Amino acid sequence: MNQCRLRNTMLFRIPFRALVALKWMRHNKSWLQSRQLRTDSSCKAPKAPAKSKDADSLLNGSNANYIDGLYSRWKANPKSVDPSWDAYFSGNPRGASTKSSDKRKYRRPPMAPSPAITTRTELPSRNISTTNPVSTTAAAPPPAMDWNYIDDHLTVQAIIRAYQTRGHLAADLDPLGIVQALGTTSVDGARRNATESVLRQHYTYVFNNLNATFKLPSSTMIGGSEQFLPLKQILDRLERIYCGHIGVEYMQITSLNKTNWIRERFEKPDAIQFSPDEKKLILERLTRSTGFENFLAKKFSSEKRFGLEGCDIMIPILKEIIDRSTSLGVESVMIGMAHRGRLNVLANICRKPIADILGQFHGLKATDSGSGDVKYHLGMYMERLNRLTNRNVRITVVANPSHLEHVNPVVLGKARAEMYQRGDTTGSKVLPIIIHGDASFCGQGVVYESLHLSDLPNYTTHGTIHVVSNNQVGFTTDPRFSRSSRYCTDVARVVNAPIFHVNSDDPEACIHCARVSTDYRATFHKDVVIDIVGYRRNGHNEADEPMFTQPLMYQRISKLKTCMVLYSEKLIKEGVITAADYKAMIAKYDKICEDAWEESKKMSTIKYSSWIDSPWSAFFQGRDRLKMCPTGVSLETLKKIGEIYSSPPPKEHKFKVHKGILRILALRRKLVESKLADWSLGEAFAFGSLVKDGIHVRLSGQDVERGTFSHRHHVLHHQSRDKVHYNSIEHLYPDQADYKVSNSSLSECAVLGFEHGYSMANPHSVVIWEGQFGDFCNTAQCIIDTFIASGETKWVRQSGMVMLLPHSLEGMGPEHSSGRIERFLQMSDDDPDVFPDTCDCDFVARQLMEINWIVTNLSTPANLFHALRRQVAMAFRKPLINFSPKSLLRHPLARSPFRDFNECSEFKRLIPDSKTANKPDCVNKLIFCSGKVYYDLFKEREDHEQDETVAIVRIEQLCPFPYDLVMKELELYQSAELLWVQEEHKNQGAWSYVQPRFDTALIKKENETRCISYVGRLPNSAPATGNKVQFMTEYKAFMTDVYGEMTEGNKQRLERIVKEQQAKAKAATKAGKEALDAAKKRAEHSIKESKAAKASEAADKNAPAAGTPAKGAPPKGTDGKPKEPKKNNVKITERTEPTRSSLSQLTLLR
Repeated sequence: MNQCRLRNTMLFRIPFRALVALKWMRHNKSWLQSRQLRTDSSCKAPKAPAKSKDADSLLNGSNANYIDGLYSRWKANPKSVDPSWDAYFSGNPRGASTKSSDKRKYRRPPMAPSPAITTRTELPSRNISTTNPVSTTAAAPPPAMDWNYIDDHLTVQAIIRAYQTRGHLAADLDPLGIVQALGTTSVDGARRNATESVLRQHYTYVFNNLNATFKLPSSTMIGGSEQFLPLKQILDRLERIYCGHIGVEYMQITSLNKTNWIRERFEKPDAIQFSPDEKKLILERLTRSTGFENFLAKKFSSEKRFGLEGCDIMIPILKEIIDRSTSLGVESVMIGMAHRGRLNVLANICRKPIADILGQFHGLKATDSGSGDVKYHLGMYMERLNRLTNRNVRITVVANPSHLEHVNPVVLGKARAEMYQRGDTTGSKVLPIIIHGDASFCGQGVVYESLHLSDLPNYTTHGTIHVVSNNQVGFTTDPRFSRSSRYCTDVARVVNAPIFHVNSDDPEACIHCARVSTDYRATFHKDVVIDIVGYRRNGHNEADEPMFTQPLMYQRISKLKTCMVLYSEKLIKEGVITAADYKAMIAKYDKICEDAWEESKKMSTIKYSSWIDSPWSAFFQGRDRLKMCPTGVSLETLKKIGEIYSSPPPKEHKFKVHKGILRILALRRKLVESKLADWSLGEAFAFGSLVKDGIHVRLSGQDVERGTFSHRHHVLHHQSRDKVHYNSIEHLYPDQADYKVSNSSLSECAVLGFEHGYSMANPHSVVIWEGQFGDFCNTAQCIIDTFIASGETKWVRQSGMVMLLPHSLEGMGPEHSSGRIERFLQMSDDDPDVFPDTCDCDFVARQLMEINWIVTNLSTPANLFHALRRQVAMAFRKPLINFSPKSLLRHPLARSPFRDFNECSEFKRLIPDSKTANKPDCVNKLIFCSGKVYYDLFKEREDHEQDETVAIVRIEQLCPFPYDLVMKELELYQSAELLWVQEEHKNQGAWSYVQPRFDTALIKKENETRCISYVGRLPNSAPATGNKVQFMTEYKAFMTDVYGEMTEGNKQRLERIVKEQQAKAKAATKAGKEALDAAKKRAEHSIKESKAAKASEAADKNAPAAGTPAKGAPPKGTDGKPKEPKKNNVKITERTEPTRSSLSQLTLLR
């Protein structure tokens, strides 16, 4: 029944003309099929593939028999059948005529009897009743019109659409000719690439009369100003546009405006036009690109350089993008790329002195600190004048490790940060360009993650130009083994990016794609992809032998002329240049390289800092690197931030807040009034005071607006209106800096890379990435290892990036428990066997300056406040890795008084035990710990009544290790046993890092015989157990190792405390109930008094005059007595409602 309804509904959605045509074709399948399957013996058209004879075949049943009978009669006597059937059976092209006429007559061929066709006036009305069946009426003839003519135009439109949608499948893109369009020869002798895979069911139509003229639809621009074209010209133009050296892949875009824009750049006649001067410029740039690689190959034949040979045209493409972008207003260009072609880009795009590049091949000693990196990983920063546009442009090539595509999000983040600094809200001043390899573009997940940032409001760069250097091989792997998709660029289709595949041996086609891509990005501010289909002339590197794995490919490559030679021959043939001009171009660039070679020989040293991609010269100039600025703030600042942060939006905002949020704000207000700060308030103090000082703060990550553990709530959501938000920290001061908090996509690698790139752009900002859980950093390990941990050492590039990783074992299972402290500490570059000079007055600053990053495991909100503010108080920048708490976010002991935030306070690298400091001789155990386990130890110490004999010291800053403060504690508790206690397993956590440093400190101390012992969980491959019983068993075991078993006295004391707490709770409950009852009684009493007063007032107003019956008095009977009211069985009860004041009183009491 539902199917019938659906069918009737769909029928009435089809236009009448289409419905009539559809029914007519359905009843004349045989005749239509004979028209589709006919072939012309004179044009040698390929036969249509055999089709299975299923139930829906057009040649089944009586239709097939009817056609077979007609064909037999025609074979005996062609004149015995209708002339139209004679034309079909003889194979003459439809519409062929010796007379030229735009209007062709239509004659309906004789057909077998067919069912009736329902006319428009006789179509049944829609009837959803199941009882009255729809009746059919007598047949009517189809409308009198030239159906052949209409069919032909519809077919031509479908052919045009097929070229636009699938023409790239038959494009001539491969300069090697390995992946080549099959093509066929048509009736006019011309060879066309579009095969049946492109044209599908309309393929055989192109073998008909090519002289027939058709009106072009509005969906194409191939005619220019012409509205009518012969079929031959239509096919020729479509072939040239879509099946030539450019494959335009754009029909996946859902915007008609964008698709029409692209059609205009490719379909219009003479869309690709270059003047002689432009052609000379292309050749000159191509000469420099190829000449640079040839020069390096000549001088360093066995050195790895990852040359660009085979995709030499990439340099002219990049130069065209930059030239055109600067003319459109771009002031800064960010380039991210892997190693292939990097040296060429540095030399010919950034104009890095070639002598400096050649110096990297000489193996010279560096004069500055750091480990450096190989030459094809180095970055570059250059500000120069663009000669074509006469405008200054800043070009940055971001340094990248061997992990290919992982530089992508870093470039995007850096570009976004520079847009923020320039006030560029549309991306019109900053342009990111990312160069990909074919195998990595489709193979590495970070590409997909980065692409999905393109339209997110707080991550978009308003369009990135992606250039794929497509070698058609990944190291030694053929494409058929490295991807499942047809193209390596198919991943870009998910963001509806247009993709221009282009043959690298056609420079003019390549430059045209560069122009269109630049204009597209400038117009629509969306991503666009250029796929340069080329090859790799050498192996993966110059010392590699590619014939081992791709023998046939490299046999072809060895016979190919370079793109430079091919294009020079073309221009010489066209008369644009002469052979002498070409030789002069080559000689000119060779001389430049030779002069640079001679200059490089004079170099004796190199500087790593000359390759920096993010210089902060103004920041470091005249600054004392060892000066530490204070991090505390005034009490007035804390109060103002606290009041606004703990208040709902102002009334003028008319903002409806969730009731649960109001309760949270009320609790915050109580804390502010008590001059105490929990974790959320301490963080807000840090952010608020930073933006007050003009420091831009950006917080990013999964669910950071609310917080994973619902503790932050920086962004409030209107409860009855969509997309209405309020962030109190954005409204603290009228002249404050921006505070941006943004939930990210469910990606760690790309988002962390993005934020790291953002932090590289400006030292006057605090950029924070918070993991939903600490172990989420696992999927971002590449960014952590190769950029954050070692970026300064390799590339002399500083970053103040902050990572907040929730970490602690709460009995919730292996995952989401550990932030993997041991990994970060293992990557720290301080020497555990060297005791630093703690007597140096600048010891703290020097220790921070010399480490690669700072690792903390904080236990108080005040320390978090100071740690975040210290990130910009230092005269340099270092990444901060903080292992933030989970249960401590609301722990009653994990609070800090306001005095710990004031001007006299500072960050505490180590927090001593204030209880035992006055009587150190009584202490027999000195426990060092870090993070949340301190509160567990503190509780157990009270339960075991060992407050005076056990000292607990918190090491808040694990790296760099606070040797000076640890030494003070060792000297204070000289007779105490030394323990390191952690909740993590022995092979995890901080133990492996702190143990050798404690040993170094103890060795340094004279007459010291003690050593530190480990107490905690046993080694394990998993971070934690998933069994709560086992978790508590492990917890009790290592707490017993610290404090021993509980005595009977301890147990009795705990029982007594529990009973006292229960009694207090009962008493509080009883008192609350009594207060509530009293409030109810007062409310009821006030209600009665109010009603009585109102009744009395009403009686006074309505009192009648003497002799006048009172208003509303019962009527009197004939005897003068009042009539008695009629009795009924309904019992009338008085309903009293509490007043608004009494309700509010009850609510407050509850």
